[in-house]
Amino acid sequence: MTVPGEPVQVPEVVADIAAGRPVVAVWVNELGGVTFELDGGREYVKVSPPDWAHHLVAERDRLAWAAAYVRVPHVLGAGEGWLHTAGLPGRSAVDPRWVADPRTAARAIGAGLRLLHDTLPLDDFPFGPPPWVTGSLPSPPIDRLVVCHGDACAPNTLIDDDGRCSGHVDLGDLGVADRWADIAVAILSLSWNYTGCWDGELLDAYGVDADPARIEAFQRQWNAGDISSH
Repeated sequence: MTVPGEPVQVPEVVADIAAGRPVVAVWVNELGGVTFELDGGREYVKVSPPDWAHHLVAERDRLAWAAAYVRVPHVLGAGEGWLHTAGLPGRSAVDPRWVADPRTAARAIGAGLRLLHDTLPLDDFPFGPPPWVTGSLPSPPIDRLVVCHGDACAPNTLIDDDGRCSGHVDLGDLGVADRWADIAVAILSLSWNYTGCWDGELLDAYGVDADPARIEAFQRQWNAGDISSH
């Protein structure tokens, strides 16, 4: 996902939900999906092309489940190809403030993933694994099975003004997997979003030593999958 580089037309459903409030396209993906910010971040609306509308259904259902345990966007409404959620406090870990402070960002991402993994109840989870983990490449022996975010890239962690994780977004791939599936993707994402190497800070904040074999294996699975479908 990237910040739009040119103006994006506001769909009718988004304009109707906004009801005259300010609307800004804040994220676009390779599939043609767009996330719109309403009223300065009080609410958000995601829209998706018809072929990928099922992903927003998956996200709606996972958000509804996860909201009982951790801080995630509250679903305000949903329909064919769109999902309307309330905003959360904090800024994306790739907001310019945190890009300029990568150590704090990396630590918030690591601590946020640990909180997610420790809090979401595995036995109560009603869905399957993240789609990309079910690929053809082998997985290493499980270290610790948890409910993973499934798309633990930096933008999906929100950080408050004190530099702490304040919530998670984009939970459409929430699923059961080894915790290293999330950790490996988060580490990979650090290299895309920040200058320098901050892997050690993320791992330290998570509370785990580096496991090069598992990191490599899950990064290979991630790269082998159709990432644009996540």
